[in-house]
Amino acid sequence: MTQPDRAAHPASPGTPGTDPFDALGDPHRRDILRLLGEGDLPVRDIAAALPISRPAVSRHLRLLKDAGLVAERAHGTSRIYHLRDEGLQAVQAYLTQVWGAAAARFRLVAENTKDTATKDPGAQP
Repeated sequence: MTQPDRAAHPASPGTPGTDPFDALGDPHRRDILRLLGEGDLPVRDIAAALPISRPAVSRHLRLLKDAGLVAERAHGTSRIYHLRDEGLQAVQAYLTQVWGAAAARFRLVAENTKDTATKDPGAQP
């Protein structure tokens, strides 16, 4: 499988820990993205919904932010996190590109394969 084009996502190329696919590799970070998909949330609400500590949630959020998948804004003394459309669109575009190529290959094989499943096994060729 080809590697994602680092220029296709908002993170800086070559910077450690900024690849969105690395960020998506952890189930807690995927859970955080699912939660933020329902709306903007402060760290305390994200931490309350997960079986990990608040400092761990903050570390996961920092990595997601470095990967360009989430952003934060200040609201009083709280930090409110939200999904970054640009980062998620870059991931989606890459997956669509990969899936499109794979789907085209599957279609080509299917169109050029004899359909033996529907033939009567006792029939003469």
